[in-house]
Amino acid sequence: MKTALLEELQQARVEKRQVVLATNLTSGNQKLLYPFESEDNSDLAEAARNALRYDKPATFESENGTVFLNIFNPPLRLFIVGAVHIAQALVPMAAGADYEVTVIDPRRSFGSSFRFPNVTLDNRWPDEALEELNPDRRTAIVTLTHDAKLDDPALQHALKSDAFYVGALGSGRTHTKRQQRLLKVGFTEEDFARIHGPIGLDIGAKSPAEIAISIMAEITAVLRQKEIT
Repeated sequence: MKTALLEELQQARVEKRQVVLATNLTSGNQKLLYPFESEDNSDLAEAARNALRYDKPATFESENGTVFLNIFNPPLRLFIVGAVHIAQALVPMAAGADYEVTVIDPRRSFGSSFRFPNVTLDNRWPDEALEELNPDRRTAIVTLTHDAKLDDPALQHALKSDAFYVGALGSGRTHTKRQQRLLKVGFTEEDFARIHGPIGLDIGAKSPAEIAISIMAEITAVLRQKEIT
């Protein structure tokens, strides 16, 4: 790899940009692709997007030979708003799926290292925390507090971000009231449709651990772009 290309790749990784190194296996020519930052609708660009979506290197047959697409994705991140029992079950599941997990809760009696050992805790208000954490398209955000004072600011920030998944705990009735509040402050129906609520796949979950399983399953399905029925 040429020095200039290597330096560009290293800089892209520092900036947590999704990048693909395309190598023509016949000629040896290489270039970096940023398919989510481009309006390029070519077959090569779409193949690069799919490789990034599925976290899996791929090959592409071009007119000039086979092109190997080596992916460089930033880490997956999960921001959990609400240091509740469901969060205690969800954290190790997400960590096991290679997510960098942050639990956000200004209520220090909830968001404590005693209840969440070896977990990144953020005791700021959700909107303040998310402003600095800067969710991107490799980020999932879930709100679990059942408290509009905490959940709503988090959702408002999440809907303005590129987060690939936004989910909110609560019944259908709670979700309808949430919709009314968000529409009242200027969000659209299209914005609101991004929120998965009630959160998680409908597997009949009852306990905190079962609900956490349903949430992690739904996040995975959305990440991998599997149709949810």
